[in-house]
Amino acid sequence: MKISAVILAAGYGTRMKSDLPKVMHPLLGRPLVDWALRAVEPLAATPPVVVVGYGQEMVRAYLGDRADFAEQQELLGTGHAVLQALPQIDSTVDTVLVTYADMPLLTGATLDKLVDLYHAQQADPGLAIAMLTITRDNPQGFGRIARGADGNVAAIVEESDCTPEQLLIRELNPGIYCFNAAWLRQHLPAVPKSAKGEYYLTDLVAMAVAQGRRVVTASAPIDDVYGINNRVHLAEAETILRRRVAERHMVAGVTIVDPQTGYIEDTVEIDADTTIWPGCVLRGATVIGKHCTIGPYSQLIDAVLADRCRAVYAVLEQARMDAGAEIGPFGHLRKGAHLGEGVHMGNFGEVKDSYLGPGAKMGHFSYIGNAQVGANVNIGAGAITCNYDGVHKSETVIGNNAFIGSDTMLVAPVAIGEGAHTGAGSVVTHDVPDNATAYGVPARIRSGSAGDPASVGEIRGI
Repeated sequence: MKISAVILAAGYGTRMKSDLPKVMHPLLGRPLVDWALRAVEPLAATPPVVVVGYGQEMVRAYLGDRADFAEQQELLGTGHAVLQALPQIDSTVDTVLVTYADMPLLTGATLDKLVDLYHAQQADPGLAIAMLTITRDNPQGFGRIARGADGNVAAIVEESDCTPEQLLIRELNPGIYCFNAAWLRQHLPAVPKSAKGEYYLTDLVAMAVAQGRRVVTASAPIDDVYGINNRVHLAEAETILRRRVAERHMVAGVTIVDPQTGYIEDTVEIDADTTIWPGCVLRGATVIGKHCTIGPYSQLIDAVLADRCRAVYAVLEQARMDAGAEIGPFGHLRKGAHLGEGVHMGNFGEVKDSYLGPGAKMGHFSYIGNAQVGANVNIGAGAITCNYDGVHKSETVIGNNAFIGSDTMLVAPVAIGEGAHTGAGSVVTHDVPDNATAYGVPARIRSGSAGDPASVGEIRGI
């Protein structure tokens, strides 16, 4: 059996009340259309055909060569949408799977079940369609499955056309189908126009029944076929996906203390024996190693943490922590920040576009920007690099084993030598040699210390 998948993604999504196409609304780190594509990719022999319309430039740019595309220039219903995709489907395909880009909860396992049902009965020449159905109290606008006295599907009745009795039917049609490809190619062009001037895939069921062809059904979990029509639905779907993602990590050995209060995007990787405390937000391409402690109430965006790291009440954005590094509480690693192995960064500290070497310690209320800090450096409380002069950003270099006193201002560009010291409250505007001690405003080299340039003790050039 050779399968091709068609994903319908052309609608406006007017009930989202947004400039963004509905299928591009993000859900746990991926747009809706990405969830739909990921569900069908393992099943399809060829790249899925995505039927696009409104906002198609954005959809095409995001999916790239993961999909082929067909344009639905006029939104004339689901039947018309699939009709636009047929020319893109290889003639050797014998099965066409149709899904929707606004059903992000649909899993590959559920689609596998539908495909397996179709495959098991494919030898029957009378088989035309296999379809998913769900049974639940909230119809969400889905059509009702009308069955005959023999229990077989007789028709699908759209909600707007239901009689009061039919409205009570709890078996619903979410619109996910496996079609006999040859039968679909022959009969889809013959689908009649509805009173609204549209062409519906559901009419193919009635056509198949009228021809004496078989329509078989597989039941789907209630959560899987939840359509997104507005932002309330989006939030409800996110709740379900958050639970699924958290369960996946917990089964893999991650401790999530309170899954209901955390937010972990599907793109995040977490290794075993790490603990995620309540209130954490983990987003993007974040990767967390083993035996880490994250939170409570930390936010990590595109951050990479090696084993045994600790971040408490911290914010990390496009930053990196090597093994055994720790930050917080209330620390901030901005873009380009890199804490080396075993680095400790204290309360209310901030690092931007800088590297702190192994074993360095950075006291509370300190700021390090555009700096290269050596190994085992001690940065006292309130010390800062003055890296911006209003026009340019300049670099500060601090050598191994240096000691930066509390409230020191390092006015870049400036270099502090290995083993050098600065006194508390110093304003350092020129380089300090190795093993020298500088203090004062402006800073001077202490007489008799290594690198003493003159008996008056001033740093050369002040």
